[in-house]
Amino acid sequence: MLLVLMQLLVSVSSLPQCDPQRRGLCKPTVEEKSKCTDLLLSYCDDMAYTQTMFPNTVGHKTSNDAETSVEYLLLSVVESLLRGQCNPEVRMLGCSVLTPRCERGAALRPCHSSCEEVHKKCMHAFDGIDMAWPYFLDCDRFFVSDEEGCYDPLDGLKEREGDAFQDAEAPLSEKPGTVIQFTYHSNPQMISTLKETEDRCPDIARTYSIGRSMEGRELLVIEFSNNPGQHELLEPEIKYIVNMHGNEVLGRQLLIYLAQYLCSEYLRGNERIQTLINSTRIHILPSLNPDGYEVAMSGSNQNNYGDADEGYKYSSWNTGQNNAQNVDLNRNFPDLTTIVYNRRRQKGFRTDHISIPDNYWFGKVAPETYAVMKWIRSIPFVLSANFHGGDLLVSYPYDLSKHPLGHSMFSPTPDDKVFKLLAGIYVNAHETMSNENARCGLSPTKSQKGTINGAQWYSITGGMQDFNYLHTNCFEVTVELGCDKIPPEEDLSLSWHDNQEALLSFMEAAHRGIKGIVNDEEGNAIKGARISVRGIRHDVTSAENGDYWRLLTPGTHIVAASAPGYTRSTKKVHLPRMQKAGRVDFVLQTAPPDSGSQEADNILPSTGNYERFDPYNQYVQYTMMAELNQNQGVRAEKPWWWNYFVSVGGPAPTWLLKQH
Repeated sequence: MLLVLMQLLVSVSSLPQCDPQRRGLCKPTVEEKSKCTDLLLSYCDDMAYTQTMFPNTVGHKTSNDAETSVEYLLLSVVESLLRGQCNPEVRMLGCSVLTPRCERGAALRPCHSSCEEVHKKCMHAFDGIDMAWPYFLDCDRFFVSDEEGCYDPLDGLKEREGDAFQDAEAPLSEKPGTVIQFTYHSNPQMISTLKETEDRCPDIARTYSIGRSMEGRELLVIEFSNNPGQHELLEPEIKYIVNMHGNEVLGRQLLIYLAQYLCSEYLRGNERIQTLINSTRIHILPSLNPDGYEVAMSGSNQNNYGDADEGYKYSSWNTGQNNAQNVDLNRNFPDLTTIVYNRRRQKGFRTDHISIPDNYWFGKVAPETYAVMKWIRSIPFVLSANFHGGDLLVSYPYDLSKHPLGHSMFSPTPDDKVFKLLAGIYVNAHETMSNENARCGLSPTKSQKGTINGAQWYSITGGMQDFNYLHTNCFEVTVELGCDKIPPEEDLSLSWHDNQEALLSFMEAAHRGIKGIVNDEEGNAIKGARISVRGIRHDVTSAENGDYWRLLTPGTHIVAASAPGYTRSTKKVHLPRMQKAGRVDFVLQTAPPDSGSQEADNILPSTGNYERFDPYNQYVQYTMMAELNQNQGVRAEKPWWWNYFVSVGGPAPTWLLKQH
């Protein structure tokens, strides 16, 4: 719609008659018979004057020149570009330059102070779309001081709109709640929005990078905690990951909205949100595959991502799904599930903390995959969800069928009951997911009210949720958010409404089960202690400070803690139906030398191998390539709005680019 509007407004675009980079060339050629003429430009018809003069300050000789200029095109669509922000201030400021006020045969200049006021208020909005502050709004070049007889181009605006024009210096805590704009965010917009959220809530929000994509784009995470940047004792850590398939974009938008919502509601005093953030460390990665996203949303077919049409309509189901190496990130993780199946007949086999095989590193390891693996190994995550599109359900491990020839074969983990509980929490809190009539056309018939075992649904190797479960303490499920991978923008608000409660309820599920601290007799924390539950052949281990979390279903459980060099401690735990984790601490006594009191299968196996992450340094080549792409701009990225201004013809308005 925006592009159509621009094309209707402008049939011929021309470069400004001055050089925006050179002050001296922005002086108009003064005609001897210059006189005041009627102001006829429709987007400037609400100015406080009706007479203007040409040539104007930037060199347009006639009203038609101004109307067909890129400068005027920008003013005509600035409200849509900035998503309603800073309008009409920016437009009126621009009109005072393109159509200068004329009185008694002379052009009046607008006030420098008015320009500075708008610049302070609105610069962040231009940053949000990765656009430079327009050259013709340069306060020092086109505006003059009060002493020079200027006029205020915003005269009367404050009175008409009351308090709409707020002081840009107001404290963050006094600002109203964030108004979520239900539109798609480009990669620069997404990063800007996350940074703005961090600035708005510095006491509870922090952004950090876990690495870069193949083409050098930052993989930015926003974290929420009452003590951001630090792990707190007994506080569970959770993560949301989205957009690992670049063309599945709804989850990306929902998590951007979620970040804004958490910040805004915390400041508002929402008790539920404050409790959640004060007791949980939340990590949100809105885009694991920003390269694929760019391809999916631009419809580019000049690379190996796939084929697509222009705009947001696509003929290919998979356009932009893979990363810039044409790697499906959800098939790129180490296949630990096959290792489990091969060992299942061995006595005392385990299904946790399985080492990454050395031969994995000699394959094509995507930089995005590598970044996530390092990330989840560095933080003691308890719970996770990764979000996809194309269906409407929640799947849970295992993703790989337990039989190599099995199709749609139910392949449960030892924690099948726990995973069904977790999947059900999201599904039941969702507005429509549990409704059997809400299935997509290709959905399986074996789903249980919106939940399904991953292998029973669609068997894959190298999936991320299996890797989380088998390599770390983290329990991850996959949420399919809807039938459309790229739904229309007008549906984003409804999708947020459908998923908002489910997103919150699932995060609160990190407090199910039990938690505690494992110490020795002297009160020292024991890192890496193994927490076992009788009847479930899958253990979790204690973190750096000796704290642990074990997601469990309600009921009676026999729980034990063990560690090399200590005797085993066992407790009987009755876990009622509640949403708060029960506290179960352990004190381990030093085992007598050669006592034989430790069972071999209670010791974390292959500890040395587990710590061998990229042992042959095979990943260096990918890191260097990502840095090269970032620094040298192998793929010259233009902002999402760039084509709007070049599609109307004429030289490209490079003055709109921040990095030009």
